[in-house]
Amino acid sequence: MKPNNTALDLKGMMLLIILCASWGINQVAIKVAIYSVPPVLQAGLRSIGAALLVVVWMKLRRVPILAKDHTLWWGILVGLLFSVEFILIYWGLEFTNASRAVIFLNTSPFVVALGAQLFIPGEKLNKIQVSGLCLAFVGIMVAFNESLNLPTRQMLIGDIMLMIAAVLWGATTVVIKSGPLAVISPSKTLLYQLAVSALVLPLSSLALGEPGMTTLSPLVMASLFYQIVWIAFITYIAWFWLISNYAVSRLASFTFLTPLFGVLAGAVFLNEQITLYLVCALFMVGTGIYLINRR
Repeated sequence: MKPNNTALDLKGMMLLIILCASWGINQVAIKVAIYSVPPVLQAGLRSIGAALLVVVWMKLRRVPILAKDHTLWWGILVGLLFSVEFILIYWGLEFTNASRAVIFLNTSPFVVALGAQLFIPGEKLNKIQVSGLCLAFVGIMVAFNESLNLPTRQMLIGDIMLMIAAVLWGATTVVIKSGPLAVISPSKTLLYQLAVSALVLPLSSLALGEPGMTTLSPLVMASLFYQIVWIAFITYIAWFWLISNYAVSRLASFTFLTPLFGVLAGAVFLNEQITLYLVCALFMVGTGIYLINRR
């Protein structure tokens, strides 16, 4: 494993951009399937399918699944954090709109930066890097400025749920990086999260009274395939590999790109309008990421 203060190289940056683009497009994929497969159930099916793929992957690569590496309780912890995070994200969207949700959810890098300062040696951000982090977040707010109205009581409930989800997202990253999960196979770290959420999310779907699957059109099947195979299997393994090899405070800054890619995907696939706000936001986010990752 590389030192905790490893700067991002070109390979790491390119991989991060691909991941952020994939996660942004994933929001479109979820919307495509949401009327046929309820959101929390959809997340549960994704975890079940991806967990099975990770098991096969580990068997093919001869990565021991049940090795006594003293990570079981750490794995259960990050699995529970992962599960509750997704429950709050999907349930919170019942109360607030997507543009507000994405702003609150993407406060996660601040949690990572704070957690890294406290718990991860060598992960110190200087003033310029902190300024870059703030600039990137302001860019997100600019991108969704047109949707920022005074919240209703219901919106405040959803906003709080998304803020808690952001804290859990950031906490999961810090727990992985600061504990023994940072030195085991990234695929096993992912399996912990998927296995726990594969149990928790379907049960949560039942508890929330979701109606279950209705129709499965080819488009819906394609959406589920994208979420299971590409997002929850391939991109998540790549993300945990990045966590194991680079400074998490710098990795987290790139997640600001995810909602911007989501807007771009909405413009391409859903014919949503790209405004001047988005262009300004892309510039601010790009500049913020540059400042954070200066050597």
